[in-house]
Amino acid sequence: MTDNNPAVQHFLDLIQKSRRGKFKIYIGMSAGVGKTYRMLQEAHTLLKNGIDVKIGYVETHNRAETHALLQGLPIIPRRKLFYKGKELEEFDVQAVINLRPEVVIVDELAHSNIFGSKNEKRWQDVFDLLETGINVISAVNIQHIESLNDEIKFITGIEVAERIPDKVLAMADEVVNIDLTSDELIARLKEGKIYQADKIQTALNNFFKPEHILQLRQLALKEVAFQVERIVDIELPKSIALKSEKFMACISSDEVSAKNVIRKTARLASYYNAKWFVLYVQVPKESTTKIPLDKQRHLINNFKLATELGADIIQIQGENVPKSIVDQASLHNITTICIGKPKITWLGIILSTGIIKELLQNISKNSIDLIILS
Repeated sequence: MTDNNPAVQHFLDLIQKSRRGKFKIYIGMSAGVGKTYRMLQEAHTLLKNGIDVKIGYVETHNRAETHALLQGLPIIPRRKLFYKGKELEEFDVQAVINLRPEVVIVDELAHSNIFGSKNEKRWQDVFDLLETGINVISAVNIQHIESLNDEIKFITGIEVAERIPDKVLAMADEVVNIDLTSDELIARLKEGKIYQADKIQTALNNFFKPEHILQLRQLALKEVAFQVERIVDIELPKSIALKSEKFMACISSDEVSAKNVIRKTARLASYYNAKWFVLYVQVPKESTTKIPLDKQRHLINNFKLATELGADIIQIQGENVPKSIVDQASLHNITTICIGKPKITWLGIILSTGIIKELLQNISKNSIDLIILS
C-alpha cells in the first residue's frame, strides 16, 4: 500500500539524503583559474586529517604546479579502452565503487565518456558514486552549464559542445567559486601556466579577451550566488519567504524562440529555487495530422531540453491560447508566466497584442505576474 502522506514522504527524503554522498563543486569562469589546483590542495588537507581520499580522475593539462600536487595522493588507475583503433583512458567508476573511499576527486564534470562506457557523461558517473554513499569533489567551468548556453555563445562567439544540465548543480551540497581578475588570469596565460607556448597568442586573440573574461566572471559569480541562495533555502527554510514561487514557460512550435524562453525561465526558477513548468497549447492548425514534421521535431527537442533543465511538461489542446494558459496557471498555482517577445511585424503586432491584452486581462484577476522575455 502506498502512503502519500507529505510528512512521511518528507521523512523518506531525509533518509535518502542521509544515505547519499555529499557533493562539492568548484566553479570557475574559464580554464586556468585554479579549480584542479584547489581540489588537490583540499585532498592533501583531507588526507592529513585521516580522511580516506582518493584521486578518481584529475586532468592537470601538464601544468607543473598542479601536477606537483599529485605527489603523495592515492590515485585510482584509469581504465583503458580501445576506440577507433586507439587506446584511450577513462575514469574507472566501478573501481571507485569497489574501493569505497570516503572522498573521491573527479575532475572535468562536463566530459563526454568514450563510446561503450556505462554512462554517456561524467556527471552521470558522479551521480552513481553519490548514490552509493561516496562523497565527491568535482569542478566545472561556467560555460558548460546548459541554461547559460545562449549567453556564453553571445559573449564568446563559441558554441560549447559539452554541457551539464542545471540539475547537476542543484544536487550539490556545496558550491565554491574560484575567482581571479581578468589581469591575473591573462598574466597566468602569458606565463605559460595555462596553455603551451604555441597556443597562448591564439587564446589571447579569442577566448581570453579581457571583455570576455569580465562577462564570464560575472556569470560565475552570479551562478554561485544562486546556488548559495538555494542551499540557504534548504538549510534555513523558515527564514526564506519565496518558497511558493512557481514559473510557467509558454512555448510555441518555433524552435529558436521556444528554446530561449525555456532557458531563461530555467534561470529564473533556479534563482528562486522554484518549481517550473513548460506549457505548449496545441491549436487545431497544429494537430498531430496537420503540424509540419520539422515543427514536430522542434517541439520534441525543446521538450527534451526543458526536461533536462528540470521542468514538468504540460501539453494540451485548445483553441483559445490565453484562456488555456490562465487555466493551467490556476490549476498548477503558477505565480509567474513567462512568454516570448512577439515578432515585430505589423501583422504580428496586431495579432500578438490581442493575445497579450487578453492574457493580461485574465491574469490580473488571479494575481499572476507576466514576464515577456526578449
